[in-house]
Amino acid sequence: MEVKVRRDELVPFVAMAIMEACTIALTIMAKTALTGGMSPFVFVVYTNAFGSILLLPFSFLFHRNERTEQSIFSWPLLVRVFFLGFTGIFMFQNLAFVGLRFSSPIVVCAMGLQIPSFSFLLSIILGRSKLDWRNTSTRAKLMGTIVSLSGAFVEELYKGPFIRPASSASPNRFLKSVPKLLVYYNLPDNWFLGCIFLAVAVFSVSLFNVVQTGTVKKYPHVMKVASFYSIVGTIQCLLFSLFMERDLSAWKIQPNFDLYLIIATGTFGSVIRTSVHVKCTQMKGPYYVPLFKPFGIFWATLFGTSFFVNSLHYGRSVNKFINQYSKY
Repeated sequence: MEVKVRRDELVPFVAMAIMEACTIALTIMAKTALTGGMSPFVFVVYTNAFGSILLLPFSFLFHRNERTEQSIFSWPLLVRVFFLGFTGIFMFQNLAFVGLRFSSPIVVCAMGLQIPSFSFLLSIILGRSKLDWRNTSTRAKLMGTIVSLSGAFVEELYKGPFIRPASSASPNRFLKSVPKLLVYYNLPDNWFLGCIFLAVAVFSVSLFNVVQTGTVKKYPHVMKVASFYSIVGTIQCLLFSLFMERDLSAWKIQPNFDLYLIIATGTFGSVIRTSVHVKCTQMKGPYYVPLFKPFGIFWATLFGTSFFVNSLHYGRSVNKFINQYSKY
């Protein structure tokens, strides 16, 4: 009995830690592909198209023993699916990968940690939560939101002195002169622009979370909902990308690193990570999965300072502490 309890605690923990590590690894690989010239819009279309093809049959297998009286092919749910695809796939992913192109994986992680803050502010704006200053929970959430957003500003506006310099005396010169298999660091000329794209992406996925919560209550087959809004979002991305990327050569993918990355990202993002998140949520409750978001900062920092030409600054370290503290 005790062994089973320990296993039930250990397996979700290890699974979520691995999910965050794989997410960061794929983000670094995506950064490499984008830096190498791949269009972020083309990347989003191909990864979601491949993921949707896998997710549709998988979603029916996932819920094969479950029954629901509610049909997803009703106007209220179809409108929700359209909006989920628009905010969670089209808006979020296009903005996130453009932001990644201008910044770095650790900035993406830091901005991703703002999702609970944006979600809390949205719940107040939409009237789902009320600001009751006498309520301890409300005060704690508000304080956490302020601290978290402060950490994001520290991340983008203040570096501070070196704690650990980069492996090269001049990271910028190294980046310009030495070809690398993977790209982690980026010249910070356009970081602020990248952060604007990422902030809008975070706001978009916060809207997505609000709509998804209500949708799952009406139609509890989460994976089926995910497969349908993935298809809708892919179509939206395709129409937009055909307008944004008119160079036909940008759509030609050779059987090289880019193709393998598209397959890996589509498989992991649409099927593996989604199913693990759903299972962990069923086992441990709705707040378990978000608790592991700070692991992304840990993995990004570990990869960046151990394997890549990336320096560690005092300001960035302060931000990591602020952001992770604010979540708890």
